[in-house]
Amino acid sequence: MLKITNLNKSFCSKNVLKNISFSAPAGKITGFIGKNGSGKTTTFHSILNFIDYSGNITFNNKRIDENSYANIGYLPEERSLMPKLTVYSQVKYLANLKGMSTAEVKSELPKWLDRLQVVGKMNDKIKSLSKGNQQKIQLIATLIHKPDLIILDEPFSGLDPVNTDLLKQVILAEQARGATIIFSDHSMNNVEELCDNVIMINNGLKVLDGSIQDVRESFGLTRIFVRTSMTETELANLPHVISVNLTKNGSYRLVIDNEQAGKELYSLLTKGEYIRTFDQEAPTLDEIFKMKAGETIA
Repeated sequence: MLKITNLNKSFCSKNVLKNISFSAPAGKITGFIGKNGSGKTTTFHSILNFIDYSGNITFNNKRIDENSYANIGYLPEERSLMPKLTVYSQVKYLANLKGMSTAEVKSELPKWLDRLQVVGKMNDKIKSLSKGNQQKIQLIATLIHKPDLIILDEPFSGLDPVNTDLLKQVILAEQARGATIIFSDHSMNNVEELCDNVIMINNGLKVLDGSIQDVRESFGLTRIFVRTSMTETELANLPHVISVNLTKNGSYRLVIDNEQAGKELYSLLTKGEYIRTFDQEAPTLDEIFKMKAGETIA
């Protein structure tokens, strides 16, 4: 388990992280979200002991230091491969630093190239690969030594949908292996799909912390999706309805002022008869992100 307690970090007079505390359990995927400049990468750099900070950070009850790095996989937001090296030389160099033998790298690297469908060979130079395939090589270097703590900073950036799905399957496999995984992403759909828990920081403060479902439901079941013969105007005039929108699949999305109004609206919409759709849900994580990111924090 990764545990962070009272993490603070300032650059000159700017307080970037303010008493951040949270934990990321083993065998779980934790989404770490926030606006650009909110402090996500600074938090990652603090975890990795790249920068000085105040507070306490432990992994499996031990402080992270240079001896911990062989057990950590870190994919930085800014990719950092050496373009003149071959794929094999690049991965071998980084894997050797994490304690893997050259023989192990020779055995494991072809499996990873196949697993991630890399278009390129072990002896190809990094600079000859496409940007997407270079990103896959960096991911391989992050994971090939089977780390127990995996930190991924914007791992899906620049990937097409097919390769995004490939990477998601790899992340889920690492979770099944028992790794502690924490990753940042600007796509809330990716976070909802993959993560067990979510942490959000805004202006250096933690503003969300919990399971995806608990976080969503804490905002109330205030979204109703319905298919009905009623018009948009009629729906908008129903009690407790704040707004109405027609979705792309032909249902209406109602925002209501109180989740307890769901039963009353169900009766008004169905009138005791069958309707094809009535679904009462919490706001999506994307909606919640926008709500929390827009808050003014002193």
